Amino acid sequence: MSNSRAKLFDGDDDLDLTAFKPKAEPNKAAPLPEQVREVSEAANFRSREPAKATPQPVADPASADAVKTRRQPRTHRTGRNVQFNVKASQDAIDAFYRISDEQGWVLGETLERALSALERDLAAKP
Repeated sequence: MSNSRAKLFDGDDDLDLTAFKPKAEPNKAAPLPEQVREVSEAANFRSREPAKATPQPVADPASADAVKTRRQPRTHRTGRNVQFNVKASQDAIDAFYRISDEQGWVLGETLERALSALERDLAAKP
């Protein structure tokens, strides 16, 4: 193997790159960014920039015409650091979140209390 790198333009010694220079000034004929934004919004062009997250209101599940909204992330420092994923019905998940919200508990605490109640219930059965 050779220790030297292959030349990119091997045998092309007459390649003239002197015309490539940095721009001296910005183009004065270019439209302002605000003008470009107005024209693109008027033409219904979609931006490639990520949409800014706006907090969505949590719908009241008791109302008949409640629309499902995305839950806000729950970030709490509790010392619980093991993830537990379970498939459940939507009704069970909604009840789990509803109980957690009503009691002001984090989800891990709700799970721990539910398990304690289940263990007490099972121990009480003959």
